[in-house]
Amino acid sequence: MTEWVKRPKRYVPDLRQLGALCDGNYRRLCKLRQLENADQSVCEFELHRENQYLGRVRIEVLQSARFTETLLLEQVHNSGRWLNNPRMTVRVYHDAAQAEVISCYRQRQIAPVNDYPNRFMHHPDEKVQVNGFLADWLDYCLRFGLLPMEKAAWTAGEGLD
Repeated sequence: MTEWVKRPKRYVPDLRQLGALCDGNYRRLCKLRQLENADQSVCEFELHRENQYLGRVRIEVLQSARFTETLLLEQVHNSGRWLNNPRMTVRVYHDAAQAEVISCYRQRQIAPVNDYPNRFMHHPDEKVQVNGFLADWLDYCLRFGLLPMEKAAWTAGEGLD
């Protein structure tokens, strides 16, 4: 007697959703990098909410080519003792106006589709979820990000001449 085993459907990535996230992340990153001179290889700013220090974010250019950049985004300090500091490597495609997470924390590369269950317990749509997290984190940085005080005072005094 043959038993039929119903197999779960294989996850198929939604390329429209991933593309929309990458488009939005590109725009958000461009806005954040305007806080400082985009020609610099490192951009740092602080996060504040209602005079409360929330942490410091650093964006470092790891690689630069004609149409692409590889950035390291990390929150180097935050005030929540139970929170992990986000750390991501992001590939920026200037010709396509997209930014995509290529690694997160210590994970080397994020697969577009994962079998589930798997050894590391990654979700089938891990790539979409990590890019969604980047979108939320960049929105948070845009909302609460400020230049460090010495830099902000120097920049504010530039146009006074």
